[in-house]
Amino acid sequence: MQLRNIAIIAHVDHGKTTLVDQLLRQSGAFRDNQRVAERVMDSNDLEKERGITILAKATSVVWKDTRINIVDTPGHADFGGEVERILNMVDGAIVLVDAAEGPMPQTKFVVAKALKIGLKPIVAINKVDKPDARTTEVINEVFDLFAALDATDEQLDFPILYGSGKQGWMGTSPEADQSAGMAPLFDLVLKHVAQPTVEPGPFRMLATILEANPYLGRVLTGRISSGTLKPNMAIKALSRDGTVIEQGRVSKVLAFRGIERQPVEEAEAGDIVAIAGLTQGTVADTFAALEVTEPLQAQPIDPPTVSMTFTVNDSPLAGTEGDKVTSRVIRDRLLKEAEGNVALKIEESADKDSFIVSGRGELQLAILIEVMRREGFELGVSRPRVVFQKNEAGEILEPIEEVVIDVDEEFSGAVVQKMSERKAEMIEMRPSGGNRQRLVFHAPTRGLIGYQNELLTDTKGTAVLNRLFHAYAPYKGEVAGRRNGVLISTDAGEAVAYALWNLEDRGPMMIEPGWKVYQGMIVGEHTRENDLEVNVLKGKKLSNVRAAGKDEAVRLTPPIRMTLEKSIAWIQDDELLEVTPKSIRLRKAILDPNERKKAERAKDAAA
Repeated sequence: MQLRNIAIIAHVDHGKTTLVDQLLRQSGAFRDNQRVAERVMDSNDLEKERGITILAKATSVVWKDTRINIVDTPGHADFGGEVERILNMVDGAIVLVDAAEGPMPQTKFVVAKALKIGLKPIVAINKVDKPDARTTEVINEVFDLFAALDATDEQLDFPILYGSGKQGWMGTSPEADQSAGMAPLFDLVLKHVAQPTVEPGPFRMLATILEANPYLGRVLTGRISSGTLKPNMAIKALSRDGTVIEQGRVSKVLAFRGIERQPVEEAEAGDIVAIAGLTQGTVADTFAALEVTEPLQAQPIDPPTVSMTFTVNDSPLAGTEGDKVTSRVIRDRLLKEAEGNVALKIEESADKDSFIVSGRGELQLAILIEVMRREGFELGVSRPRVVFQKNEAGEILEPIEEVVIDVDEEFSGAVVQKMSERKAEMIEMRPSGGNRQRLVFHAPTRGLIGYQNELLTDTKGTAVLNRLFHAYAPYKGEVAGRRNGVLISTDAGEAVAYALWNLEDRGPMMIEPGWKVYQGMIVGEHTRENDLEVNVLKGKKLSNVRAAGKDEAVRLTPPIRMTLEKSIAWIQDDELLEVTPKSIRLRKAILDPNERKKAERAKDAAA
């Protein structure tokens, strides 16, 4: 049977996973009576809840006696490491572009990677049924993007399809006959994407996706570049520099058949398969027959730009809600995560109780924290910090991101002002249809931490922000941070409604009556710049004199709901986030008020 390997790449929310749903349905991968969830490839809980793809996954369909392996990729820049790895497995890419939004920052990122390794793309203009679709302008924007990314003449001569993944059709024009369904796309893949190139020689495969399976152990997915593989065959794992990591036998060879993985007796070069049986080899390692000595070349991965410190939870409430609280358990979990996610970097601190975790962005790290808390972990998490570098002249360099903000015209002035305060430089400003403007900035990553919520407040929730790592550039100077101080609990116990009601003029609260608090815990936001210590346990003094209106119920203003992402962006350098399976609490890093004052005096003296 002939083979084709393709990836579907696009910006977030442009419809990749929905398109894969339709390709599976129309190729007969499902039985007629089979119940199938929407966005079937988004298989883990967080992907279903948030409606985003976090992990790259493979599937396959059969069309006209040809097996097409399809890889669904994430659209968020924070998970770009997933996309960079899997492009090594495929010979072609479908670039999906929203007919209204056009190419966005992540489209630019993944297309640049695809063009660099020589893939010939197919452009599919999706969502042409949208009332604000502008297909002609979008095609021109895609062509300009390809040209700006130094595409070859062959790559610039890309075929174009139009359609709607949701409605399940693709055609050669926006007015094409919809009854053909996805057939034009399947036929174009067979015609335009090359058969996998197979090198002569013994078995070799570069691992690109790693997962842990409760029954099979470590399962590694990759494309076989030469030779054949059978179960029980002896193979070895080679690192990038050619050293042997381990030798072992393949316990299972799994091929992708629809959304299932089925054991096969033999896998040939060019096919994408998953193998089990080895215990140490990981992503970017070469798995090969015993006589092979040279590893396959792996694409270098872009460096991490943001880091956070994960510490053992040392608050007075530690261990009351989670069962994984020791530094050893946290260390093992982080190292296991770094094995399968090459965009993450884990470093141990000198005291062994905290770990510096570096990644591509706040969202990637917030997803990791959310997964860990669901597994029963308790952690203390610091504010995100950017990863600085130094050039040969000793100059400090910081990561700069390309930021694209789509906003209603009336709010564009406020956005430009706030971005300039955060040391951003405007690159472009143009209308994007429907009284909206597209603003493009180059901004330091430091300035963008915590800006998302401020942007939504300034634009009444109408702005859309997209960001992408651009380059390292000289340090831009200090960026203004949070302007307000915090309200800090002076004692431990359960918060009382009467005390919270009396404190309302001091600032909005973040806790409710009955919540457990402790000394040093942040209970609200102060209306002024300084921090204020408050007593949230103080009850109403009762007397035996009753008067009209004395016993009226206290009416409290609803507290600010602090989600995980919001809290990560909101805290300052001297504050921590306490994350447990049931709660997210904000606190000062030093809980004792006297110790805190000493630390502040020492800091001022040093400055």
